[in-house]
This record gives sequence, C-alpha cells and structure tokens, in this order.
Amino acid sequence: MKVCVVGAGAIGGLVAVRLALGGQDDVTVVVRGANLEAIRANGMKLIEHDGTERVAKNIRACTWDDAGPQDVVILGMKAHQVEPILPDLDKILHEDTIIIPMQNGIPWWYFQGQGDVPHANQTVESVDPGGKIKSAIDPRRILGCVVYPASELTAPGVIHHIEGDRFPIGELNGAITERAQRVSEMFQRGGLKAPVLENIRSEIWLKLWGNLTFNPISALTHSTLVDICQFPLTRELAAAMMTEAQTVAHKLNITFRVPLEKRIAGAEKVGKHKTSMLQDVEAGRDPEIDALVGSVIELAKLTDTPVPHIETTFALVKLLAKTMQEEKVLVRAQPLG
Repeated sequence: MKVCVVGAGAIGGLVAVRLALGGQDDVTVVVRGANLEAIRANGMKLIEHDGTERVAKNIRACTWDDAGPQDVVILGMKAHQVEPILPDLDKILHEDTIIIPMQNGIPWWYFQGQGDVPHANQTVESVDPGGKIKSAIDPRRILGCVVYPASELTAPGVIHHIEGDRFPIGELNGAITERAQRVSEMFQRGGLKAPVLENIRSEIWLKLWGNLTFNPISALTHSTLVDICQFPLTRELAAAMMTEAQTVAHKLNITFRVPLEKRIAGAEKVGKHKTSMLQDVEAGRDPEIDALVGSVIELAKLTDTPVPHIETTFALVKLLAKTMQEEKVLVRAQPLG
C-alpha cells in the first residue's frame, strides 16, 4: 500500500518513521518549511523512549502537488488544521483511498456512518463549523483511530517518542473489514499496536476522558501529568470533570471499560510529561481547545447535561488562548534569577 502522512509532527512523524522502518516501502509525508527541508536532506530521526536513535531514510518528503494518489492517507495534524487542507486533499486521493484521521477529541465524523440512530449525521460544530469537513470527506473512506502514544517534535525531522504504541482503529459502522485488518497488520509491522475495534467511539471517549481534563489544567498551571494527579486539588478537579463527561457519554450509549480512578492512575504513571496543549502554549501555537473541551460541552448541551467544571475550565483556557493570540506571545515558566 502507498501510505501518505499529512502533517509529520509529533504523532504523524512517529507513525511515518515506524511504518518506514517496519518495511513499508512507499511512505510519503506532506510537510512544509524546515521540516520538509530536514527530511529531504537527512530522512526522519526517531529517538525512542529508551534513548535509541533510528533514522528512516526511505521516507519521501514532498508538497501536495508532488505526492500523487495514495492508498492510505493519515491526517496527522490537529483538529483545527483539517479544514484548511480540504482544497488540497483531493490531489492525493483515488476512488478507494482510506483516510485515517488522527485528531484528538470528538472527531468531525462522530455522528456519521452509524445508520438510523439518535443524532445521526449531526454536525459537531465546535470542530467542524458549518459541516465543511463532513461535506468534503466521504465517511465511507474513514477508518476511525485513537492515538495513545506521547511524543514530541524536538527539531525539524526529529521525533522524540516518550511512551505508548497503541493506535486502535475501527470502521464507523462497527464492522470488522478486510481493509481494517490490512491497516492493522501494517501498523503491527511497524511495532505499533492497532487492534480493530467494533466500537471505536467508546475508545475515543476513553482517550478523551483524560485529554479534556489534563490538557487544559496543564496549560493553565504549567504542570505535568504526574504533578496534576498528585496535587489533591487538581486531582479532585480532574475527577469532577471526568465525572461530568462520563454522564454525557452514557447518554450517548457509551460505556467505559476502565474505572475513573484507574484512568487517572494511568495518567499519573506517564510521569513528567507535558501535554500537547501545554507544549502549544509554551511554543506560542494555537492550543487544541475546541476539539478536546468545547466538543464535550457541545454534546452536553445536545444531551441536556450540566457540566459546570468543564465549562469553567474551558472559559479559562479559551481566554488564555485569546490573550496569547492578541498579544502575540507564548507563555512559559522561567527559572527565577
């Protein structure tokens, strides 16, 4: 299969390198700027969590116009970066191209592909205003995916893998298909676990359960996962937000296979890891707020569920993002003296 990763940042880059090193002989990344130049010159370097350095020289880095039609397209950018690429996306698709979105949070396709169910084909406005993405991408192309690994883009063309290797995938209608199995096997050859699930939406909520709490709390407090989990007040806040989210999910017929406290304990075990939202705030990038938090508030209103702790945290982190944008600043803790 010809595989193209659009947006070879922290997660997209990790996947591209692992697939290339796992024997996938036709891996392309659509990137730009310094990342494009570095990958063309040196390949992509992956620093594993144990310090081992591996370089994939067999990755083709190019622009949209040079990529050509692909069998599998992995969207590795953040949720708010999907809509801007729509005019170019058709350039790399053929009739049977599979699209694997790797965005965190509630995806634009959440209410698509389920048949005659409550809220069928509802637009998730917080991540897809006006339904532009939903209208542009045929849901039959989509394989849902949940991203569990933590990694960082530490320099152009250099990915630092912190922990995790699971990328569960699933058809939107819950079917176990031959194409999903082929993608799963491709990921496995790259040392990534990609079980094919019958209910990918439940897995989305399990991941989101932590993201919607730890990401904004970390961005506001400049604290790592272990700090948040071990400080009683923020641990209590995280639990309150997760309880509210769980109520919303239950009203959408979602069940959680992991108890709340175990989910918090799992985050604590990750240790001194900065969440993606904190990394964005420190780098002066737009943080991924609406997909991770705003979408849950939207679904809370859809299901008539009070979520006061989530709404308060959302308001604070949105104001932080607004201030950063207006003042054109980054926000980073600096040592005294």
